Formats: sequence, structure tokens, C-alpha cells
Amino acid sequence: MQSPAILAEALTKRYAADAPPAVDGLSFSMPRGATWGLLGGNGAGKTTTIGMLLGLLVPTSGRIACLGHDMARDRFAALARMNFSSPYIALPSRISVAENLRVYAHLYGVPGTERRIRDLASQLQLTDLLDRPAGNLSAGQKTRVALAKALINTPELLLLDEPTASLDPDTGDWVRSWLERYRAETGCSILLASHNMAEVERLCGHVLMLKQGKVVDQGSPASLLAKYGRDDLEEVFLDIARGRQREEVPA
Repeated sequence: MQSPAILAEALTKRYAADAPPAVDGLSFSMPRGATWGLLGGNGAGKTTTIGMLLGLLVPTSGRIACLGHDMARDRFAALARMNFSSPYIALPSRISVAENLRVYAHLYGVPGTERRIRDLASQLQLTDLLDRPAGNLSAGQKTRVALAKALINTPELLLLDEPTASLDPDTGDWVRSWLERYRAETGCSILLASHNMAEVERLCGHVLMLKQGKVVDQGSPASLLAKYGRDDLEEVFLDIARGRQREEVPA
């Protein structure tokens, strides 16, 4: 049987011994080829979880395996097959978009670097921006460049933090369509953290709802809507964030 794309077992992270856990006993198994949503309010543990999945943060306890590799012992083998995108992490601003992408292609050992950059630039409508310093881009352009960086190594596992933030509705829709097509064509597994509930409903087959570092509910968007008797996922999100009990929700 194929190993999960992500396996988290009793994952816990404390930033200080006497502090409450940022992530508290988190366990889940995300299958290959799936797109899952990681949802929760500010402070729910999403960023800490992603940091541990990337090996940037060491768990206080628990275990993580990505693409069959234990992240405590063999994370570099996994990281070569993964990537991450967030519009909130700036690329070096003084060098050009193309130079930024070359650096990351080199780090990942991508063969045919120049062809890969040209292909991504064409697909993500970045060709006219390749020679421009990354610091001179608009917020929406930076978001598309961040996505190109995340795709430079054709990842099998893609972690996305607000992938369409700062994009206008038309461009955001275009990026979501592109991600759907990329997953269908490559079989890539995607874990998506987003506050855009319509985006989550569209892209994700399964959703993990976090609160205070714990999974408080999960399921497909359709099953969560039925469970809470709501018309859209944003209303479900608000019910959970505000601690409203399911039995209080009108049928």
C-alpha cells in the first residue's frame, strides 16, 4: 500500500515549557493525490503545523512522515520532492525574477533550468516580468512568482499558505483553475491553508478545522455543510471559531 502524502501522529509543539501548546496532539493521514484544507482562526496552529511539516520547526513530541520519509531522520529526501508557497514570505528584492528562480532551481537540482523557468513563466503569465527586480512587483505579481518558485521542482507535495492572497478575483480564479489542472495532470498532493472559504470549497476534498492547536472537526466541505446545517463553509468556520455547539445550529 502506498504511504500517505502526509502522516502526523500526536504532533505537539510548545514554544516554551510553561506555555500552552501551539499544536496539541494533532493526528491525520492525508492520502496521495488529494487536496486538503487546513483551516482555523489566527493562533489556531496552522502556521506552526506547516513549519513542522517543512522541518523548519522541531516538534516537541509526535511524529511526521511526508511522502514516506520520517521528517526527524530523513527530511532532506522528502524536501527534495516537496515545496511551499506563501505570498507573505518575500523573495530577495534586488535580483530579478529569473535570477530568483535560478537560485531555487539550483537548490533543488532541477535539470534543464532555463527551459523550466520559461515554461513556468509562460504558464503563470510571468514572461514579461522575468528581468524585473522582484522588489518592483505588485502584490499580485509577487504571489504568482511565489507560486512559480514553489513549482520549480515539480513537487509531489505542495504546501500552500493563502495562495491567492492579494490577487484580484479574475486572477485568483485563474490561479485556482491552474492548481486544479496541475494536480489532475501530475497527481500532486496539496495541503492548503486559506481564509478564503469559497476557495477551500472549490479545491479541497477534505478539511481539517483547527482551534487552539487541535482538530475540532473534519470532513468533506459537503459533509460539514450538512452537519452544521449551513449554506457555505464560512458559516461553518464561524460556528467553530465562536464555539457554537452543533445542536444550537438551526436545522
